[in-house]
Amino acid sequence: MKAILATVVLLFAVASPLLGQAKPQTAAPAKGTSAEQELTKLTSDWNAAMAKPDVAALERILSDDWISCEEEAFGTKAQFLADLKSGNYALSSTVVHEMNVRAYGNAAVVITHYTTVKEQYKGKDISGSYRTIDTWVKRAGRWQCVATAGARTEKK
Repeated sequence: MKAILATVVLLFAVASPLLGQAKPQTAAPAKGTSAEQELTKLTSDWNAAMAKPDVAALERILSDDWISCEEEAFGTKAQFLADLKSGNYALSSTVVHEMNVRAYGNAAVVITHYTTVKEQYKGKDISGSYRTIDTWVKRAGRWQCVATAGARTEKK
């Protein structure tokens, strides 16, 4: 019995310092944190810039290496901005019904659910409801979107 008690005490003595070093892992900050607020505003600014169109705002929001993987694929940032400038892509309205921001230090994912948009691409009406996932990275103190993936969920 003394041997078992001694073993338990020894294990506790060895494990205690290690347990104190462990830090809980959190998936995302609590609602209302700075990252969530910043990314929510940037997503709103992005939608507004596309509707105007405000290419200068989009230049700031999208990273130079941004890529889009969507049904009506725009490809790179340069291709997307060229389509916007030429009128090949036109957004008249957008409504985000639900948004979820998950921040992980200097990286984040913004998931929008059922974003209803009225838009045209190369003369074709591509309006509808979409789910999108935007990947953001914080560089030099500011957030930029580096990738977008989206799919139509329902035709409006």
